[in-house]
Amino acid sequence: PLVASLVLGVLIGNIVSIPKIFVFGQKFAAKKVLRFGIVLLGTQLALKQVVDLGGRELIVVVGVVALTFLGTLWLGPHLGVSKSLSLLIATGFSICGASAVAAMDGVVDADEEEVTYAIALVTLCGSLAIVLLPLLRNVLGLSDPQLFGSWVGASVHDVAQVIATSSTGGDAAVQSATVVKLSRVVLLAPLVACVSIWVRRSSSGLVAKVDKKNVSVVPLFVVGFLVMIAVRTTGVIPDNWLSKLKTIEQVCLASALVGLGSDVRIARLLKVGGRPLLLALISWFGIAVVSLIGVRLVA
Repeated sequence: PLVASLVLGVLIGNIVSIPKIFVFGQKFAAKKVLRFGIVLLGTQLALKQVVDLGGRELIVVVGVVALTFLGTLWLGPHLGVSKSLSLLIATGFSICGASAVAAMDGVVDADEEEVTYAIALVTLCGSLAIVLLPLLRNVLGLSDPQLFGSWVGASVHDVAQVIATSSTGGDAAVQSATVVKLSRVVLLAPLVACVSIWVRRSSSGLVAKVDKKNVSVVPLFVVGFLVMIAVRTTGVIPDNWLSKLKTIEQVCLASALVGLGSDVRIARLLKVGGRPLLLALISWFGIAVVSLIGVRLVA
């Protein structure tokens, strides 16, 4: 749904001339609604799911995220990719795909074309993973469903892609993959907060996205995300509410990406070139290899 929403927005922005009366709504969706959707994403996570993983598995998850993020962020400029686009790609590939890219765009002033490109790349590689990883399962000696699920959860980007890929290994693989994946998603808030502080307090070459009404170094939507995780962990939210909140979250993120996409111009997007694609492929290969080594070490 998120990728389809982004594509719809891009088509609208390039085919139809958007009347000025709708511009405010477009900007509001791309910023405020987006951040509200990220906050609601926290209701889908409970700290117990992370704790149940165990210490060694958590170390692997943190290590995979850190190595993928820092490696991609370092390599990007060496390949001629802008720092802002390198940051978006690094975030999307290391955490949770399109949602992570959108969250990082909330603190760094990246071009709309760069955001779109990053989401397109993480979607492309995640879609390829759905096909390729099950084919590599037996070749790599991952016949154990839990081991295969852990690898998928640690290496595939979007939650839906993780479920689709791991489902080829059965219910045990899906359960293992989902827990590992959600553990990566939990790291979204501290990562975005750290980047926000880094961008504002260093000569990083990146421009912070400043809201004049919110001068907090740590974005309020990140705080809200953490609060929602805490609320979910207490168990006070009924299960039927969780499904409704999930729907609202998806609607918010989809609306935000339509607004974001409608501000993109394909002609400018094409000027980005093929180097970001190379960076994405290297990042994808890197996270697959690092996560494979990690899950084997703790097996």
